[in-house]
Amino acid sequence: MNKNTVLGWATLIMVLMGLLLIGLGAFKYNEVAGYGFAAVGIGFFAIAWVFNALKGRV
Repeated sequence: MNKNTVLGWATLIMVLMGLLLIGLGAFKYNEVAGYGFAAVGIGFFAIAWVFNALKGRV
C-alpha cells in the first residue's frame, strides 16, 4: 500500500464515521447531545475532505 491508497482508505472511513455520527445525532439523540454528534460528524467530513485533497500530493 502506498500513501495514496492509505489516504483513500482513510477518506472512506472518515466519511462513513461522519455519516454514522450525523445519523446518531439526528435519529437517536435528538436532544441537545444530538447537536454535538452532528457537529463532530461534520468535522469528520472536513478532515476527510482534506485527506482527499492530499491524495496525489504526498
